Amino acid sequence: MLPPIDALLESLHVVRLPLATRFRGVTEREAALVRGPEGWGEWSPFLEYDAEEAATWLEAAIEDAWTPRPAARRERIPVNATLPAVAPGEVAAVLARFDRCRTVKVKVAERGQTLHDDVARVREVRTLLPDVRIRVDANGGWNVDEAETAIRALELLDLEYVEQPCATVPELAELRGRIHRLGVPIAADESVRKATDPMAVVAAGAADVLVVKVQPLGGVRRALAIVEAAGLPAVVSSALDTSVGLSHGAALAAALPELPYDCGLGTAALLEADVAAPLTPVDGSIPVGRVTVDEHRLAWHAASEERTAWWRERLVAAHAVLEAAER
Repeated sequence: MLPPIDALLESLHVVRLPLATRFRGVTEREAALVRGPEGWGEWSPFLEYDAEEAATWLEAAIEDAWTPRPAARRERIPVNATLPAVAPGEVAAVLARFDRCRTVKVKVAERGQTLHDDVARVREVRTLLPDVRIRVDANGGWNVDEAETAIRALELLDLEYVEQPCATVPELAELRGRIHRLGVPIAADESVRKATDPMAVVAAGAADVLVVKVQPLGGVRRALAIVEAAGLPAVVSSALDTSVGLSHGAALAAALPELPYDCGLGTAALLEADVAAPLTPVDGSIPVGRVTVDEHRLAWHAASEERTAWWRERLVAAHAVLEAAER
């Protein structure tokens, strides 16, 4: 059952955490935490999301804080390093924050950059770590022609897969047909987590891999159902969560019957501060289990009164969406 709004507001803590390096245009991450009978849950929809979309993320936070997590099939989750769209000279310093990860996800198609910049960044990773697995993530930033050109240039550096190269499902399907002979799999992220029908990408034959994130999909149980229905291998990832949200993602990864790919749950390494002892990779993996939130860190990194009031209003609006859906 949906907790009353007063219980959520009473336990709400809003924090503002600095990033170690600029990531997708931001240098800080705002997040809200709520506490329920099972512990802390994270609610951190991106600031531009409306109440409808933020409500799905709230469902995930409520699930984690008010209900027990599913049984775990594994105790640790292998994770990838995440490399923002930095210059080649900055690659080594960023990757040094990730302890012995065997996979690197490289951000590409950054606004204001070129394919040359992307190739140089990926080539630097390959030079520094010759045996690492490399996947690239365009966040839907290319059209079909641009994506095909980019993949043909980047596949020479041995790609594990390319994540969300184009924005729409029809574009992904067309691109998949064009590059089939290259043997570079396509992973769908936004086409799953932002879609009204996450199965549309499967029905269209538009992806080889699903990227699933707990918060945007409304919780672990809903994500598990999507993966089961899709019948495709899954990669569990995060949305630059605090370690509370990352532990929720780890719970999903631990519950999956199979885990063929390293997961995108090592992003606490991109934060300069956290609300708990950071869930950063050790020997390329993170542990499964709840983290202990530090009350002193909550206070130290608390958002301003103005920002907290904004999040409280947002919480009321998202809760109203869930209340209406229950009627």
